[in-house]
Amino acid sequence: MTNDNAAPGGIRVIAAAIMLITLVGVALSVSNPLLSLTLEQWGTSSTLSGLTATGAGLGTVLIVPLVPLLARMLGIPVVLGGALAVSALGMSSFYLFPNIAAWAALRFMLGCGLGLIFTLAEYWINAAAPPEKRGFVMGCYATAIYAGFALGPIIFGLVGTKGALPFLVTGGIMALGLIPLVLAGKRAPRLDEPATGTVLGFIFAAPTATFGAFIFGALETGVIIMLAVHAVRLGFTELQAGTLLSAFTLGNVLFQLPIGLISDRVDRRKLLLTLSSFSTLLALALPYGPPDIWRFAALLFFLGGISGAIYSVGLAHLGARFSGTDLASANAAFVMLYSIGLMVGPLLIGYAMDKAGVLGLPLAVAVMLGSYALLVLVRLRQKP
Repeated sequence: MTNDNAAPGGIRVIAAAIMLITLVGVALSVSNPLLSLTLEQWGTSSTLSGLTATGAGLGTVLIVPLVPLLARMLGIPVVLGGALAVSALGMSSFYLFPNIAAWAALRFMLGCGLGLIFTLAEYWINAAAPPEKRGFVMGCYATAIYAGFALGPIIFGLVGTKGALPFLVTGGIMALGLIPLVLAGKRAPRLDEPATGTVLGFIFAAPTATFGAFIFGALETGVIIMLAVHAVRLGFTELQAGTLLSAFTLGNVLFQLPIGLISDRVDRRKLLLTLSSFSTLLALALPYGPPDIWRFAALLFFLGGISGAIYSVGLAHLGARFSGTDLASANAAFVMLYSIGLMVGPLLIGYAMDKAGVLGLPLAVAVMLGSYALLVLVRLRQKP
């Protein structure tokens, strides 16, 4: 179903939805290092720690197919409010249950809540965006969420890992998302009709968007986790490795708005092909990059910025193709593949680094992006 008209919204409604999900992003970026370092202090092995972390991704993958049905039965504000409350409570409860099994269960519960939040909040933003400015709106959303991700580590540095405070602060930040929901919930879009297909079916109804989410999830998480190791193996110091990671992340933040504006003026499929092709070339250039840290950082800056826009442009592409419950189902498919990418990416890049040494990371990134570029090209030829 084509979406010709925006859902009732306006700047305030869109801003409220963006604020809600940004607050969740801040809490999430505080919780990740908090939970990992606490497990490290317990003497937990990296393998077991990683397995507990996959519980969140598994929870998201299992819950998102139910999102359209739950939203249609209960309404978007009720589902979002419940998910925020459960996620905030779960985040605060980690301190009360200091054992591995309980944390695995809590991470699964948190993943379910986050899957509901991201799917419905992104649907809300997409549906409320004016068609002629959808790319710009999704660029604003992506900029805000990445800024939230950047703020989280600063807050983590202030609260530390000792005692109940960091867990309560993280849960409290997540609970603050209820404020914009209360302010704008009455104007949330309604889902009155069933979707024309299943969530799994929508994966292949718009593969240019959904597989872009998978590639971005794999790339984002894999690079963020493994880039520091790659940089040290190249001879950079740990401090310089942090600088290189910051360059990648900064590019991700700064490129969203300009590329979002461009996406409102061109065929978004062709833009996705351009983004993935240029990103592939940048990844292939990394092994030949100059040893100077600032020039190497410049390569990563452009790689992070150009590849990072695949997510927001893909969301805008979904919003232009579908509306109503179909858009909610398509967004659920988008979040599902993104979550699978989050779990798969670090494994693929880590395996490539084990087998190919310092060439592993750039080659793995190039193969993922190049494969996606090929998919988009095939889709363009099938439906020009």
